[in-house]
Amino acid sequence: MQKRSDFLVIGSGITGLIFALKVADKGKVNLISKTTLPESNTRYAQGGIAAVMYPPDSIEKHVKDTLDCGRGLCNESIVRLIIGESPDRIRDLINLGTQFDTDHDGKYNLGREGGHSEYRVLHHKDNTGQEIIRALEKKVREHPNIEIFENHFAIEIITQHHLGHVVTKHFPGIKCYGTYVLNPATGKVETFLAKKILMATGGAGMIYNNTTNPIIATGDGVAMVHRARGIVENMEFVQFHPTSLYNLNQRPSFLITEAIRGFGAVLKTLDGKEFMHKYDPRKSLAPRDVVARAIDQEMKISGDDHVCLDCTQLNSDELINKFPTIFEKCLSLGIDIRKDMIPVVPSAHYICGGIKTDAFGKSSIINLYAAGECASTGMHGANRMASNSLLEALVMANRAAESAVQEFNKTEIYENVPDWNAEGTVLNEEMILIIQSLREVQSIMSNYVGIVRSNLRLKRAFNRLNLIFRETEELYIKSILSPRLCELRNIISVAYLVIKHAMKRTNSIGLHYSLDYSDSKIEDL
Repeated sequence: MQKRSDFLVIGSGITGLIFALKVADKGKVNLISKTTLPESNTRYAQGGIAAVMYPPDSIEKHVKDTLDCGRGLCNESIVRLIIGESPDRIRDLINLGTQFDTDHDGKYNLGREGGHSEYRVLHHKDNTGQEIIRALEKKVREHPNIEIFENHFAIEIITQHHLGHVVTKHFPGIKCYGTYVLNPATGKVETFLAKKILMATGGAGMIYNNTTNPIIATGDGVAMVHRARGIVENMEFVQFHPTSLYNLNQRPSFLITEAIRGFGAVLKTLDGKEFMHKYDPRKSLAPRDVVARAIDQEMKISGDDHVCLDCTQLNSDELINKFPTIFEKCLSLGIDIRKDMIPVVPSAHYICGGIKTDAFGKSSIINLYAAGECASTGMHGANRMASNSLLEALVMANRAAESAVQEFNKTEIYENVPDWNAEGTVLNEEMILIIQSLREVQSIMSNYVGIVRSNLRLKRAFNRLNLIFRETEELYIKSILSPRLCELRNIISVAYLVIKHAMKRTNSIGLHYSLDYSDSKIEDL
């Protein structure tokens, strides 16, 4: 049976929930979450959300910092638009129930992270994302016009391809009518149709062995749009967070927020020596691409498998009060951050590229919007500045909602969309085929397409991935669908895009650092 609505939201992070709330007063919303509603990349965001709140900070300072971090590849007009709207959108979050930390005088307690010249990061302890999701989830569940479909998996967006047309990237006017969605509880693929669709599926950290992302971050939205011949850009810029907790027994990696360095923690080698002064005058508060490469270099020099973050010189009471989650997590592993250094290592964290959009979140496919980490607005350029991602998601979700509300009554739901055809498929009982292929992809990406790359490594990765792609497509065509198989297929698509875009670039810039286009020095470009 086909499910119809005015608006369809795929994803339940800050982007999807804000968009749903903004459009729900105007029409019916179907919201699809691949697990439970609060589970998303947003939930794991520790540091906070950047916005200009008080002097001496200013819009111009925030813009300059963002452009500097983006290494000249940001779209300046988009940067100014998003940062300019930041105070209003923060007020939206507060009005929806989000609680940010304040000082004794009632002013917001602002943090500072890498690349920021001022204190401008609003936060809630060290679990800001969890607090945002708490407030938004409550409002979404209460809204009578929003129907939530938890534990539903979007497989493909529906375009003219499913109506019998041969759709290539040159096909004029590709349109999105909805999406096919797998309900694992029934094993059935259901058809969701809508006038306006938002892709808000988050990141793709699971293409790597080590990532701070939850296991659901498999690049589903980017992969679906790529297969539908939508425009995807800048996928070579994969940000590795410099400081995830070094713990071989945990996956995904536990994030040690950059805010703790803003509070005064210092990066050191295992023997207690500082090293960031060798790479950047901002030391431990240099932008993430610089810090991640520096740590990678220090590990190569020493042969150690991690470095350390030293908080022992900081006020113990304030440290625990500001970072209770990190304190408790480390203590559970026998690390008392008041007197012990924290072992840290870079982990895949954020995709700066994605589905290309305009200033209102419109993708190249008609009726399809994209926002959040799966989208590429031009905000981040070659390197995202810390805590700008939640801001971008918030602003672009609002702008996409404004556009969708203005246009949805001019769009009709397409009547002749066929249901999913599973004829001839059989149950795949060999899960090892999926698991082993996933491990191979993650190994390829981690070894050849990580923090430091080369043309030879990229070519080898492309060749290895091509074989896995062909094997997986054969399995997909003949198998009854499962979330694991669909995720593997999406992971392969996103990995392919990262490699392809990296191979096309003929310089080292930001998060794409190639040995073939540098003098092998690790300094900031």
